[in-house]
Amino acid sequence: MIKRITLLFILLFVFLTAFSYSQNTVKLKGQVVCSVCWFEAKDRKKTPYGNAADVKCALDCSEEGLPQALAVEDEKGFTLYTMELGAFKPKGKDFLDIVPNMVEVEGEVRTEKDKRFIKVNSLRVLNEKVAKPVPVSNDAILALKDLTGAQQSLVGFKGRVVVLNFWATWCEPCKKEMPDLSSIQNDYAALGVQVIGAAGDEAAESAKVLRFIREFKINFPVWLGAATTDMERFGVGSVLPATVIIDRDGKIAWREIGIIKPDVLRKELDKILLPKVTEATKVAKAERAKTKNTSLVPA
Repeated sequence: MIKRITLLFILLFVFLTAFSYSQNTVKLKGQVVCSVCWFEAKDRKKTPYGNAADVKCALDCSEEGLPQALAVEDEKGFTLYTMELGAFKPKGKDFLDIVPNMVEVEGEVRTEKDKRFIKVNSLRVLNEKVAKPVPVSNDAILALKDLTGAQQSLVGFKGRVVVLNFWATWCEPCKKEMPDLSSIQNDYAALGVQVIGAAGDEAAESAKVLRFIREFKINFPVWLGAATTDMERFGVGSVLPATVIIDRDGKIAWREIGIIKPDVLRKELDKILLPKVTEATKVAKAERAKTKNTSLVPA
């Protein structure tokens, strides 16, 4: 009798364990994304995840130990499940190698502090990676309104070197590069360089933009209403931030997807400016030599 009761308890335990497991184990289909970079766009239905900026951002986040997530779409939008290591073993330390593929995942789900997690026990890739965006043209064409509502255009800056930065108040990485951009404006203004901030915020959000400018002490012009189509036309994808250098002829000379590296940006500016600086130095030396020779001529 005791043996039978013991056996019943064992069977009941196994059943409850299996039932509990089946309740927490699900099969989900979605896109592998960076759990941080995903939020760099307001609406992922309008701005699909997966361009070159997203991939670079995912790489940077992975190096900092930030996890990837599974973005599952439904009629209401997207639900993100932070991906945890389970029976499935990725090629690297995390799931970076699979970003931004569409996959089918089976695993155990849990919720912690309003965040969803999935322990990945099996994973099947459904498609190939999204191709990097190809620049349409090197012609820098952009017209937006400034904070006063006045129309501004890059055409008015022909003859000068422009550092055009695409950003937005909701973009966390954008905040990190603002001091560097302001520093570049200070250091290169006398050489004919103009930094311009093309914000993704609309004109109706000008008060928020103004607060941002004051908080980060931005010292360069800010234009409003930059769209993802503008960014794609400049060949930098559609996820913020992104920066381009435009030469004196109005041509895009350099692109950077993601947070700028100040030293690299300065080197690229120097490459464009150096010929002009060298020529100006030669002219100045010639003028000094001419003045000196004139002063030596007897009256």
